[in-house]
Amino acid sequence: MADITPFRALHYDLARTGGLAPVVAPPYDVIDAQQREALLARSPHNVVAIDLPQGEDPYGTAAATLADWRADGVVVTDDAPALWALEQDYTGPDGRRRTRHGIFARVRVEDYGPGRIRPHERTHPGPKEDRLRLTRATHANLSPIFSLYDGDAWSPLQPHLDGEPLDAVTDEDGTTHRLWRVTDARAIEAARAALAPAELLIADGHHRYETARVFAQEPGAPAGADHVLMCLVSLGDPGLTIFPTHRLLTGLDDAKRIALRDAIMRDWDVEEVALEELEPAPAADGRVRLGYLDAHHGRPLRLTLKDPATADAALPGKPAAYRRLDTAVTEALLLQGALGMSEDDISHFRGLDYARSTPEAIERVRSGDVQAGLFMGPAPVDLVREVAAAGEVMPPKSTYFFPKVLTGLVFNPLDRD
Repeated sequence: MADITPFRALHYDLARTGGLAPVVAPPYDVIDAQQREALLARSPHNVVAIDLPQGEDPYGTAAATLADWRADGVVVTDDAPALWALEQDYTGPDGRRRTRHGIFARVRVEDYGPGRIRPHERTHPGPKEDRLRLTRATHANLSPIFSLYDGDAWSPLQPHLDGEPLDAVTDEDGTTHRLWRVTDARAIEAARAALAPAELLIADGHHRYETARVFAQEPGAPAGADHVLMCLVSLGDPGLTIFPTHRLLTGLDDAKRIALRDAIMRDWDVEEVALEELEPAPAADGRVRLGYLDAHHGRPLRLTLKDPATADAALPGKPAAYRRLDTAVTEALLLQGALGMSEDDISHFRGLDYARSTPEAIERVRSGDVQAGLFMGPAPVDLVREVAAAGEVMPPKSTYFFPKVLTGLVFNPLDRD
């Protein structure tokens, strides 16, 4: 059972910052240098100053900056523990408008395992080391981990959200984020009771969670290091959707082109489709389907795996749910099998890039920026849950959870009583 508790949050004094808009930011790992400068131009107190620090000693700079903000009252600590409710109105990459609900809480740091916390994607060491150094320096969770759970902890909080939120901010993607602080003891206990039996599935923030596990075990770690900041979203929330991330191929020489073509003709049924059908809908018979477009021929194609036994043979020892993932089958049969990529190549983008929207992927292929695109379909929530429940982790970038949870809405201080 996951241990979920309210917390005395560290957060911006909105009267000092002029609201959330000048100081929040997307997650650190999607911000480039130009966007970082633009965010700091909005406010010197923008969260990227501490969550994406720079300089000769970036982590020391982040710690000193956060300490200055606390001393100056730019960020303040709540007197009482609370849960924080987040409502996100957004338009997804598919053009549909939805509302998603999340709860900020502290969650006890535990080893992965049944009934507690599970990952769903593979991770890599570089980002974990960066986040560990930042956590050591600041003694705070600056960016929340986005996790999913079975159940309904939102309903107990909803009666306390009738008034105006503490603030609302609309980001560059057009998503409106509204934030409330809930301190009512009965509502908090009812939400905790709803979450108590839940197994948590990390949707985004694996590196941050694994950082928290390491930090909690270090000698001299602060008292609060045994918990980590999460934004919890119900698997049953009607606003929860998973979008695909498409694979883009680079560096294809003649030998690799021939190997890819031969693998496709051997293992896949091929049909030409309209350009707008490149992102495939699930097949009625459950077979794995992909879209394919290359810069040479420019013909949009649909690839349907001829025989599920081909995936079974390429993924021995993997659970049945994993062998139904288009990303896993693509990795095994085409990236590794046909093109000879290693897991290290895939991890470090050697011969491979990604696009999170179909129009972007098409444009990059047609412009010649990449040589071919493999178009994934959205992973069903139930299939993601099945893979995790089987103790398996998905290939990198198998899921694209949209919208992101902004950084700067609330922080979790680890130095506490």
